[in-house]
Amino acid sequence: MKCAVFHGPGDLRVEERPRPAVTRDDDVLVEVEAASLCGTDLHILADPPGHPATPGTILGHEYIGEVVDAGAAVEDLRRGDRVVVDPNITCGRCPYCRRGSPNLCLNMTTLGIFRDGGFAGHNVAPARALHRIARETPLDQAIFAEPLSCVLNSFGQSGLRMGDSVVILGAGPIGLLFLLLFRAGGAGRVAMVEIAANRARLAAECGADPVWNPRRGDPAPQAREWSGGLGADIVVDTVGTLLAEAVKMVRRGGRVVLFGMNQQANPAVNQYEITRHEITLAGTFISRQTFPQTVRTLESGRLPLGPLITHRIGLAGIRGILPALESGEAVEVVILP
Repeated sequence: MKCAVFHGPGDLRVEERPRPAVTRDDDVLVEVEAASLCGTDLHILADPPGHPATPGTILGHEYIGEVVDAGAAVEDLRRGDRVVVDPNITCGRCPYCRRGSPNLCLNMTTLGIFRDGGFAGHNVAPARALHRIARETPLDQAIFAEPLSCVLNSFGQSGLRMGDSVVILGAGPIGLLFLLLFRAGGAGRVAMVEIAANRARLAAECGADPVWNPRRGDPAPQAREWSGGLGADIVVDTVGTLLAEAVKMVRRGGRVVLFGMNQQANPAVNQYEITRHEITLAGTFISRQTFPQTVRTLESGRLPLGPLITHRIGLAGIRGILPALESGEAVEVVILP
């Protein structure tokens, strides 16, 4: 099978490898229907990298597929089932897993980052990582399962109240998912900050009002004016480098939600402002038992996710699309292996 293999910073190669097989009782062999690229993949491939990964690993942690084989201990999945994948494999035994916070597991590994993932024709995953999804759910919905599960976890920690004003920093796929959820969840107004013209246009089409370009002026005073002089009730950083900017845009007593991650980012933050103005910081990491909720949301079709997909490519085009992702020309890129 063809697959996209990570060999080090900036080094992603499309190669031929044997199709994997079930070797453990809880293994499931999945034929990949589609996968998608995300900001984490760009961080992995950056030099220096903004996210760790294991060289020699098939990348791709956002993917869906069909069960074609399963180990003897797998009882709840059958050949032909369509599944979405929770790529974060936790131990279930460490103190954090036992406390109900598996996303903080001390022994976590991840498909598509540290173990082979979905940028391939087939993939082997443990049965507990797979969730059935209705075959009638359009691909343009189902492909968002992994990122939406993470955004739902973060959204749940935002403290949103009906009518709140929200500013989202970054209009990539994650930022746009936040936008759709905040609008569906009762936010009064949602603004976005984005420099890429294509992403800004898409944010406006999805309901952001307004969209500010920080290259055309500091968005902090614009956010205060827009919110009646106070600042936004909630500010979300989907980029992973904008904590200082978020603190400037949130009102006193407001909440900053941190979603994006970049190991190389070390922003200077005025801690006095956070303490003096009673700003709450909420760090959120991946999904936390939100996959069942995610599947129900996707099957309902209530979120208009299709317009977020700007490119559909085969594996052969994966390296060529990376500059478009980096520049913001591309938003959600779906790979059809």
